[in-house]
Amino acid sequence: MQWFDIYMLLNPCRKILLITGLAGVLALGISVQVTAQEDMKCDSESTGCEDAESSEVVRSGSLAGPEQVENRLHIDSNQVTPMFPSSFARGYFDWKDRIREDHGLSLGGDYSFGYLKASDSPGADDAFGGMYRFFGSWEATSDGEGNSGALIWKIEHRHAYGSNTPPGSLGFELGYVGLFLPPFSDQGARLTNLYWRQRMKGGNLVFVGGYVDVTDYVDVYMLASPWTGFFNFAFSTGSASMPVPNEGLGLGLGGYINDNVYMIGGFADSNSDPANPGDGFDTFFNDHEYFSHFEIGWNSTRETAFLNNVHLTLWHADERKAAATPDGWGANISFSRLINEHWTTFVRAGYANDGGSLLETSLVGGFGYQTVPGGNQLGVAYNWGKPNKSSWGPGLDDQHTLEVFYRIQVWKELAITPDIQYIRNPALNSEDDTLWVFGLRARLAF
Repeated sequence: MQWFDIYMLLNPCRKILLITGLAGVLALGISVQVTAQEDMKCDSESTGCEDAESSEVVRSGSLAGPEQVENRLHIDSNQVTPMFPSSFARGYFDWKDRIREDHGLSLGGDYSFGYLKASDSPGADDAFGGMYRFFGSWEATSDGEGNSGALIWKIEHRHAYGSNTPPGSLGFELGYVGLFLPPFSDQGARLTNLYWRQRMKGGNLVFVGGYVDVTDYVDVYMLASPWTGFFNFAFSTGSASMPVPNEGLGLGLGGYINDNVYMIGGFADSNSDPANPGDGFDTFFNDHEYFSHFEIGWNSTRETAFLNNVHLTLWHADERKAAATPDGWGANISFSRLINEHWTTFVRAGYANDGGSLLETSLVGGFGYQTVPGGNQLGVAYNWGKPNKSSWGPGLDDQHTLEVFYRIQVWKELAITPDIQYIRNPALNSEDDTLWVFGLRARLAF
């Protein structure tokens, strides 16, 4: 790991140079692949050639998670199988399709709420809150061959209902070192995304820069979304052993070096406050406290990216002086496999050396099951976690968490998800050895 420690000592300018170097490596590998593709002669009857539109769909989603704006728009429009098909607001959705086709402007939004109730607690024992999101993309440039540039945005309003605790804060009320539905806070209006996405080399190389969310493309797997997947952050990005920063200014670069192997690298501001995005320029350019990441992974095919996947993610967090958080580094590994087109199985693990993460060591295993793609989904997962002693102090018990959810896709636009979690040895709770947490989430997309 000596090379990794040396990298973490680099200042922001050198980090930019590192990303540029990564681009060179990617471009070298990609140029061989693209040249080989260009040498192939395809005609309209060839079964080995994709049309440009389907190829764009594959490439747009291949290196980002389900909540990246373009992927969320695509999933909501094309990959949902409801229990009760309906033509609800058909004119509205037809209008959105025309806007996309005529102007390259894709629009979407949703409203979600979450309710949690714990069996016992030294603090609050329930939480109730909601969130509105408006998001979209404007594809400003495209050559029809996979190279394109787009402006991506997402704005939100996150709120608790009345005097209730927001769902994202309930874990600490219970004395649990962890988060439930972490985006569901009482932060109010916020800027989550405002960045430029550029695809190059026929879509094999992708750059993002601006106001980014690193969870869109770091340690991705298909059940990580707190809007559609597991409630517990232990089953999301970094398995609770990665100090993921708030959304803020950052850069990222990723691409395939052959048909299966990809790399992603970048860094982002560790001190950003999405509720006051203008302050992010000061923290990014003056504080020089960043979260940096590098990932290498393998997908069996791009069509099933992150369903049949293995990847290794390395990260470093600079010391945050104002927050009194030490610097640190860590590694996460993830393996997922789709079995019989119904079972999404996964094993994930993470380790942190300081850095302010929730857990120091984390091990996760579980599965998701769907009878039909995009339909109702059962999710089951288990986590063993050791609290990070630099964050919480030494001598705390290891935690064990089991979660089961069942997402019911009522209509194409509406999903309702009951959830239950069993927690053994909540590390900061000396009164309770076991806890049950019951939850209900609903999401209406439009």
